[in-house]
Amino acid sequence: MPEFAVWAPEPKRVRVDVEGRLHEMTADDAGWWRAAVDCAPNARYGFVLDDDPAVLPDPRSARQPDGVHARSQLWDASAVPWADDQWAGRSIEGAVIYELHTGTFTAEGTFESAIEKLDYLVDLGVDFVELMPVNAFNGTYGWGYDGVLWYAVHEPYGGPDGLVRLIEACHNRGLGVLIDAVFNHFGPSGNYLPKFGPYLSSVSNPWGEGVNLAGPQADEVRRYIIECALRWMRDFHADGLRLDAVHALVDNTAINILEELAAETDALSAAAGRPLSLIAESDLNDPRLITPRDRGGYGLTAQWDDDIHHAIHTAVSGEHQGYYADFGSMATLATTLRNGFFHAGTYSSFRHRRHGRPLDKSALPATKLVAYTCTHDQVGNRALGDRPSQNLDYGQLAIKAALALGSPYTAMLFMGEEWGASTPFQFFSSHPEPELARATAEGRKAEFADHGWDADDVPDPQDSQTFLRSKLDWDEVGQGEHGRLLAFYRALIALRGTEPDMTDPWLADLIIDYDEDERWIVMRRGRIAIAANLGQAPVTVPAGGDVVLAWGEPAAESSRATLPAHSVAVLRRFPVK
Repeated sequence: MPEFAVWAPEPKRVRVDVEGRLHEMTADDAGWWRAAVDCAPNARYGFVLDDDPAVLPDPRSARQPDGVHARSQLWDASAVPWADDQWAGRSIEGAVIYELHTGTFTAEGTFESAIEKLDYLVDLGVDFVELMPVNAFNGTYGWGYDGVLWYAVHEPYGGPDGLVRLIEACHNRGLGVLIDAVFNHFGPSGNYLPKFGPYLSSVSNPWGEGVNLAGPQADEVRRYIIECALRWMRDFHADGLRLDAVHALVDNTAINILEELAAETDALSAAAGRPLSLIAESDLNDPRLITPRDRGGYGLTAQWDDDIHHAIHTAVSGEHQGYYADFGSMATLATTLRNGFFHAGTYSSFRHRRHGRPLDKSALPATKLVAYTCTHDQVGNRALGDRPSQNLDYGQLAIKAALALGSPYTAMLFMGEEWGASTPFQFFSSHPEPELARATAEGRKAEFADHGWDADDVPDPQDSQTFLRSKLDWDEVGQGEHGRLLAFYRALIALRGTEPDMTDPWLADLIIDYDEDERWIVMRRGRIAIAANLGQAPVTVPAGGDVVLAWGEPAAESSRATLPAHSVAVLRRFPVK
């Protein structure tokens, strides 16, 4: 007989509605209400608080077949007949991650259709699939960062059963799976949690009210977060999480929630017998996130590194607006590649203050940082959602790829970048409430109008065409320059695993030369040199040997190579006789 339970310290009376029939619940001193009800294993249910007749969804609902405002449905994770026993798992450190949005990765936009593309990803050579948020959010399509029922799987993608099939299919092909989890705020539509208890804090962030991590009754809210995180890895066999914007988690307790989550993730990993990884998205440039707990850190596995993205992107593209202002020079690019962070206790002109802290390169391997040339943020949060491939030539795209994938950092791609996808990735939403839909559209236009864009040029996120434009065009794959770039990406990824010098994770062994005026850079890793010409004229660089891989036609000798404009070469130094 199923037992229904809900933490609801606010109301004086709680009843559970199971298939239209109300049942009284009994509370304990901690504010948990429980009732055992004989019902079908897939029964629909919800909770009725005090004298309000509204039937509210379960804050820990596993399934919302009719959307986030409707009744929940029972779903038993323990009854899933998993068939991925051969998957032993692996850490993300040093791996290649492929970030994708389920709704735009394929035309159908479902977990099932994503399975059909997994063999392509295996052939590409990536190690992990990272799913943008799959938690339940209001509307049929969106980025997923406005989730309100964190335990439920977005039904239009395929619900919990579809996610199980996708993860199982990934594991059976040797691919790990990471899930993007958002614990710093709730979405604006369908958040009924304040009716149950003090889930929100008085501290706000750019996306709404913050989560109660340190106020009265915060212990249960913290458990709500930690149990949700563990559930993705335990019940759905995910291999780890990407934790969204952890700098927005305001926690002034002695044991930060990230440290607590990392400790419990390690315990689950030991019990499950497979590695589990936590990757932070952080705006802090704070090594404490990835420093081991026995050395005073939080013990997360890795963190995104926007400085590397900014340094590569600005050097290649020439863009310098906004938070790119401190980047763009070859010196900045070299410093960032060599040190992991550019801002490491240095002045940030964008923030008008000092920012960051130096990384201890002798203690923390480069694989603790994730390098990339594209992410959903760095594309989708541009006014037009335009990709680098819509503004740069293929040689420039190849340079960016070689610097990121050829570096000692853990690497990540954003879906479609590997073939220079021509489709944008724009910000889209499908709020059914007219007032919220209008506010979202007007807010997006106003935000970019303040930065000099014509408001009429900014896509309406509520327009279905904005969503449809953002879907990948798989007909491009393998055609012309798209196919050539894809082959280059495949070769770069393969080199990460076959060249011994490219597996060294320590930044102390990374040597970089550059010329500011001629705009070339050489990144040396043992006998391997990655030489790139970012300029518009041929250059000769002090690196030579066998050409292992190139974009363009370099002329290489024993100690030097001549590179055409906008080209890159991977060189292996001749063996000493």
